[in-house]
Amino acid sequence: MASLPAPVSRVTPIIWTGSANAGQRHVAEEVPVALVYDASTEAVMMATPADLEDFAYGFSLNEGLISQMEDIRRLDIVPGPNGIEARMWLTPAHSQAMTARRRSRTGPTGCGLCGLDSLEEVLRLRTPIRPSALRLTASDIMAAVTSLETRQPLGDQTRAVHAAGFWMPREGLVAVREDVGRHNALDKLAGALARTGVRGETGAIVLTSRISVEMVQKAAAIGAPVLIAISAPTALALRTAEAAGLTVIAVARHNGFEVFTHPERIVLADS
Repeated sequence: MASLPAPVSRVTPIIWTGSANAGQRHVAEEVPVALVYDASTEAVMMATPADLEDFAYGFSLNEGLISQMEDIRRLDIVPGPNGIEARMWLTPAHSQAMTARRRSRTGPTGCGLCGLDSLEEVLRLRTPIRPSALRLTASDIMAAVTSLETRQPLGDQTRAVHAAGFWMPREGLVAVREDVGRHNALDKLAGALARTGVRGETGAIVLTSRISVEMVQKAAAIGAPVLIAISAPTALALRTAEAAGLTVIAVARHNGFEVFTHPERIVLADS
């Protein structure tokens, strides 16, 4: 059986800075990863070949294909000559639901919103945020953003991947996952949290990417009441976050941030 490729490769570009010189650079690998349920492929994503067990569980949870980890009876990561398969076998009830889902599908799937049946399904909020006692100060938010900067080994090497982290008061960052795809990084984080028993309502998700509607939907599926990003949100993402009860903090930098939705969870007295 083929082995998994390394997540980073080294290349030798010609570097021009007034004159041409041979150089070296680390670049992120990007491979097709097929999410396969009961021997049928549900989606193929271009992803970094690392933390693929987390990816399989997180994608399954965030897309509503399973409701808990135990709904997957077996998971195998199988590399091949053309990519990698994450082969999952579901419990009988979820296997039947997956079969019904495939039969009702009206068209081909895409990579950002995978396996959706209609335009209405794209905009459907699967999981509103449950009540949470989480409150964050301005110092908490800045600490979360700063902490994520120091926990991106692939990003430090390649400058070409996104990161998603989970930050908890008094504990800091408890998990970070990286990937060439921002959706994939958040799915991997979801899987890591589920596999370690960390509940989403206990902390905040921190992203290096912009906040699009899919990122809001995935954050809501995880159950995190606060989503922090260094980049800006889209208008649809904000409308979805408002309806979900999700606090969105974006444009988070060393010198400040912007709170877009549900500011009641943010205590700014220390600022």
